[in-house]
Parts: sequence; structure tokens; C-alpha cells
Amino acid sequence: MEFTGIHHLTAVSSRISENYRFYTQVMGMRLVKRSVNQDDVSAYHLFYADAVGSPGTDLTFFDWKVPPEKRGTHSIIRTTLRVNGQAALEWWNEHLRGAGVATEGIHELDGRLTLRFEDPEGQRLALVDDGGAGDPPTPWDRSPVPPEHQVRGLGPIVMSVPELRMTDMVLTGVTNMRPVRRYADPDNPRNTVHVYEMGAGGPHAELHVAVQPELPVVRPGAGGVHHVAFRTPDEEQYHAWGRRLNELGVRNSGEVDRYYFRSLYFREPNGVLFEIATDGPGFAVDEDAATLGESVVLPPFLEPRRAAIVAGLKPID
Repeated sequence: MEFTGIHHLTAVSSRISENYRFYTQVMGMRLVKRSVNQDDVSAYHLFYADAVGSPGTDLTFFDWKVPPEKRGTHSIIRTTLRVNGQAALEWWNEHLRGAGVATEGIHELDGRLTLRFEDPEGQRLALVDDGGAGDPPTPWDRSPVPPEHQVRGLGPIVMSVPELRMTDMVLTGVTNMRPVRRYADPDNPRNTVHVYEMGAGGPHAELHVAVQPELPVVRPGAGGVHHVAFRTPDEEQYHAWGRRLNELGVRNSGEVDRYYFRSLYFREPNGVLFEIATDGPGFAVDEDAATLGESVVLPPFLEPRRAAIVAGLKPID
């Protein structure tokens, strides 16, 4: 039993209108779901993805009015997005700089061409050449980014821990990820980044763990990451993961129905929040695919409260 890759990543924004403009107009991703945090209905939960919200393409944000993250370890420190080919990276380098976004330039990292940068709130991002690997996304025909250069989905997610041993035990002994290689930390070459892969491997199915003992403990906030979710293909395997966590004594949320997918949550030993999420039912379960993300949608259990919930939300566009 293995995860098949990264399902989605959820981060925090305190400036959600600016966030919406950046990810749709600069990054060219489609807003495929305009909903609320199901545990805090005062906050938007926005999902950016390919044209249809394919599993593995979702970068999502909670709209929380909180101070900026104080960076540190015990956290996810960079989110990678995939594009195909050096020409795409060169296009993005010029495009981002033209939009006023500073980049570090294209360089090779872990054997792949990579372009690192940050969003307007300091969310650490990177684009990586995936060589066409991973499930093919559905291009968005209204994106300002040409189809051949559009973001193809999530790539490796980088997390920071001060010490590897206990995290490694969970990754290999609980989630069945495989350690496959190491490379020098680009921010401090004295440190090492350990690469774990899942499923068939590839840039869409990797978790990179940077061992950074010199860093303080993170203080979560805007511009930081809340959690990363891993893909499980169906209900049968989802239930099996729940049984596995319980049998191994891993504290977890129990099964949670998010309506668009099913979830399980648990923390690895250094406190990073992991989610296991099913590929389906998907975002078109309650919206026409042609109008995804254009209006606020709520899961059925929140519909009776729609008027009060929507009244508490500010327009984002």
C-alpha cells in the first residue's frame, strides 16, 4: 500500500484578494473551488489547480487574518510546482520578473532545472522541469499563461526538521515512502536534504526533508504552509490507511468527509501536519465544470447556514 503522489498543499494567506490575483493572473492557475474552511466558516478556502481540479494539481489557501510566519524548522518550507522543459522555465523567469516578482534565476537542484521565488506574502515557491512526468493536467483555456507553459501540478514538497531519525521512521515504517537519494541544502550546504519517493516515483511523488538543526522553531502564520496531503486512489485504500494508522498507534483525526475528497490527518514526529486524501469524488460533484470557482459553494452539511456564512465573507474579485 503506497501513496501515488502529492494530492494538494494548503497554505495560509492574510491578503486573500491579492492572493487570488497572483495565482490566477500571474501564475495562470484556475480557481476551481471558492469555498470556506469547513472548520472555520469565517474564512475562505480557495483551491487553485488545472482546468478541472485534477488530483495532484491543487494549491489551496486558508484566508486567515494572522501575522506573517516566522520562519523556522518543524515546518514545510517550500512548495514546488511542475512545468515541462527548459523553455518553460525561461519563459517563467521572464514572466515573473515582468510581474515584479524577484527570482533566483534558473539553476540545477537535485538534478533538475529549478526556478525559486516567493509570492507577495513570502510563500516560498519553486518551478521545476518535470520532463513531462506525472499525470497530464488539463490546460485552462482562459489562463494568461500559454498552454505549453502552464503549471502542470505539484512537484516535490520540502519540509524542515532539526533531526531526521523519528521522521524517517514514520515515513518509511508507516507511510511506506522510500529514501532514494540526498543532496546539499541550497540554503546551507552543510546541511543535507533527504529525498523520499512514493508510488512510481518522479517529481510529482516526492517529499524532500531538509535537516536544519540550526533553525529556530517555526511560528506559523501568513505566507506559511498549513499541511500537505498525499494521494490515495480509492475508498478501499483510504479505509486501509485509517486501519494502519490505528494499528501502529499513530494518533490521527479519524476519517473526515470533505465532500470533494475523503481525508485523514496526522502529525509526523516533528509536528508537520500530513493528510491522506482520496482522488475523488472531485470538484465537479456540486458545480458545472465550465463555471468552477465562480461562486461560493458549500458542502451539504453547511448549506443550511449559507446566508450567514456568505454574509461574513468579503468579495475577493
